[in-house]
This record gives sequence, C-alpha cells and structure tokens, in this order.
Amino acid sequence: MTDKPSPFGSHISTQYDEELENIRQKLLAMGGLVEKQLSDGLQALLRGDGELGEAMVRRDVDVNAMEIDIDEECTRVIARRQPTAGDLRILIGMIKSITDLERVGDEACKLGKAVIEPSADQPLDRALGQGIQRLGRHVQDMLHDALDAFARLDPEAALRIAREESRVDEEYDALARQFVTYIMEDPRTIQRVLGVMWSARALERISDHARNLCEYVVYVVEGQDIRHQSLGQAREVLEAGNQGQPAE
Repeated sequence: MTDKPSPFGSHISTQYDEELENIRQKLLAMGGLVEKQLSDGLQALLRGDGELGEAMVRRDVDVNAMEIDIDEECTRVIARRQPTAGDLRILIGMIKSITDLERVGDEACKLGKAVIEPSADQPLDRALGQGIQRLGRHVQDMLHDALDAFARLDPEAALRIAREESRVDEEYDALARQFVTYIMEDPRTIQRVLGVMWSARALERISDHARNLCEYVVYVVEGQDIRHQSLGQAREVLEAGNQGQPAE
C-alpha cells in the first residue's frame, strides 16, 4: 500500500485538511494491519502453525478498535464541518471502507482458527497446500492493490483490480472441485479437507471485500454508486466522467 501525500486536495481551513488526512492515515494503517492478518493467517494455515494462528486471532481486537475509532472520527468531522459534495463522499467512502476492512480481518481470522485445534496443527500436504497458496497469493495481491488504489483515489486502477474478483471466483471453484475429489479418494481426510474448504471460502470472501474497496474509489471520485453494476457498465460511468466535468 503506497503512503503518498493526501489526494483529497486543500481547503480554506488547514485544520480541516489535517482532520481528513489524519483519518486517511488511520485508514491506511488499518489496511496495513488487515494485510498482516491475512498474511499471518495464510502462513499459519499452510504450515499448520497453531501458535501463529492463535496470535493473529488475538490481534483481531486491534482491527475492531481501529474501525470504531475511525468511524467516530468521521462522524465528528461530519457533525462539525457539515461537508457537502466531494468531501462528504470522501468521508462516506472511508466509513464504508473500514467496514469492509474489519470484515477482511474477520475472514482472515478463520484461517488462523482453522489450525488452532490440535488435530489441524500440521502442515497441509502438497496437493492441498499448492491450491490454497495460489489462491491466497492472488487474494493478497488484490487486497494490497485495492488499498493502494484507494490511497491514491485512482478509479482506473480500481476498475482493473475489481476484475480480479471474478478470476478469484474461478480459482476457488476449481479448488472446491479438487477438494471433493480428494475426499472421494480418501474419505478419512474429510474433516481436514472440510476445514481447508472453509478457509478457501474465507479467502474468496476477502476478494469480495477488496472489490468493494475498488467500488468505493469510483464512488468517491465520480460520485457514482456502481455496486450493482457490471464492470462494463462501471467502465462506461468512468469514461463518461472523464469526458465531462470533474465530480463536485
């Protein structure tokens, strides 16, 4: 995630600029923390590291505390500054984003919880591990890039990243079929494989939240809610915005 100068522009009140930038920095810090949660959860699952899994699950309280803190700060700014147009979209976009980031933390915790039980405290075998590792890396990249696009308020990048969500879905579906085959070949593995399947589902859900972050970028910059549109429709919205006047 790239930590660059604030893309929010400037206001007559430098204190207002500082308030918005402070919230932005806190959001980026929260994003960095959930990225760490995801990385640790994935490593715990692949290595069967129950201690690492338990440690990352305990850190979830920090993610929750950051969500509450940022939410309250956004609310205070809205009440005090009564922002309109672009500034209001920025604050709403950040409130929505921290909700998704908190849920990413929850999904990452599922990876850690999957190896806390003694029966699961062992590395994944090669067949299962390779598929999970490939899916996990794809999701990690998507989350990182989505946070970077939000940090820069780059709607073009956001739409490119959002397209990866459908590719993650395809990888998850292929992995689920592999899990079924694995169970059929050796029914004794059913408990272990089902636990890994739930972990794969958690990774797929994280990609959904990463796409949401991308959609909020378009909302903040263009003033258009594209949550229930296809990416082709969203592209048309972006192109129309580029041809017209910048959203106020």
